[in-house]
Amino acid sequence: MAKKKINSIDRTALTPNYAPAWFTPVRGKKSILWDEEGNDYVDFGGGIAVTCLGHSHPELIKVLKDQSTKLWHVSNYLYNEPALELSSLLAKKTFADKVFFSNSGNEANEAAIKLARRYFYDKGRPEKHEVVVFTDAFHGRSMLNISAGDSKSQKTGFGPLLKGFKRAKFNDLKSVEKVITKNTAAIFVEPILGESGIIRASNPFLMGLRKLADKNNVLLIFDEVQSGVGRTGTLMAYMGYGVIPDISTLAKGLGGGIPIGATLAKNHIAKAFQPGTHGSTFGGNPLACIVAKKVIEIISSQKVLSGVIKKTISFTEKLNSLSEKYDIFSDVRSAGLWIGCDFKRVKSSDFIQAAYNEGLIVVQAAGEKTIRLAPSLIISDKEINEGFKRFEKAYKNII
Repeated sequence: MAKKKINSIDRTALTPNYAPAWFTPVRGKKSILWDEEGNDYVDFGGGIAVTCLGHSHPELIKVLKDQSTKLWHVSNYLYNEPALELSSLLAKKTFADKVFFSNSGNEANEAAIKLARRYFYDKGRPEKHEVVVFTDAFHGRSMLNISAGDSKSQKTGFGPLLKGFKRAKFNDLKSVEKVITKNTAAIFVEPILGESGIIRASNPFLMGLRKLADKNNVLLIFDEVQSGVGRTGTLMAYMGYGVIPDISTLAKGLGGGIPIGATLAKNHIAKAFQPGTHGSTFGGNPLACIVAKKVIEIISSQKVLSGVIKKTISFTEKLNSLSEKYDIFSDVRSAGLWIGCDFKRVKSSDFIQAAYNEGLIVVQAAGEKTIRLAPSLIISDKEINEGFKRFEKAYKNII
């Protein structure tokens, strides 16, 4: 059990918009974190699907150190080699021809919407500006992204919100047909709802969206900020569905912990981003790009991707076994190593605190009874087993 002590690090200068744990991690290795008191924590949260190769991965450290002695930053008036190499690798590995780099999923999603609208503007169709979005969606915290998202709490107090969004029901094609008009520019969808607790789009739904988009001269945008970079057992989630978008976004796991976002597009669409139409001061940063390139190289290997499937089976079997033993969950859903668990009797917030006390990190989801697990894609069996020992202890402490 982790020892609770008064934190020695001053927290008073941070804005209070987060509700952090009582401990502060100061170092990490693989899937273990240590706080300032030396307590260790098994990390089943992965920084919310960010640290896809765990903490302090030696190959990421090496390329970061090497690049840090060469070049940290140049403006986007100049090329830099890591950005060129990463963009070429992403184009080679995905449907895309072109890549725009930013700092986060928030920015990547903003760029995707701007690109879709500018594409139709350049085609002489400026009236095509509306975007179909979905119930239970989460796309980020900017004004555009809370407008596109479906969380009332995230919108409260920030109005007036942006216009131009039409909401349909997730996994319901008929509801999409009702809101598409001649003014629709894009359908913007998460293949798997993350914040809402790992809810997968059905294959017929995504296939139907592709057909609707083609029929109505509408662009299909996939938000893969969380589902991309191996999380589901394929490099990107769309690959498992066999449905190819026109634009897609990445972030979270792309940098393995280094901030980076990317907006991917087919060539004829990407042409709408001519000089001056969009930009990002730090987008394409050499340090971020060299690390992200190594992340993609490692994760796109068959060894890692097949390992994700094996580890997914291990996680779901252990969760279901615990549930049978203690009648814990009403549902367990997975999309690779991205798992949503709905508790029957306890609040997720209570469990998360109990887990911290036992040295385990999990992540809150929408709803007061749901948690998410998004561990490293290369988490070891030893770390998995230790994490579940602590999971069981945490649960027993609050029932």
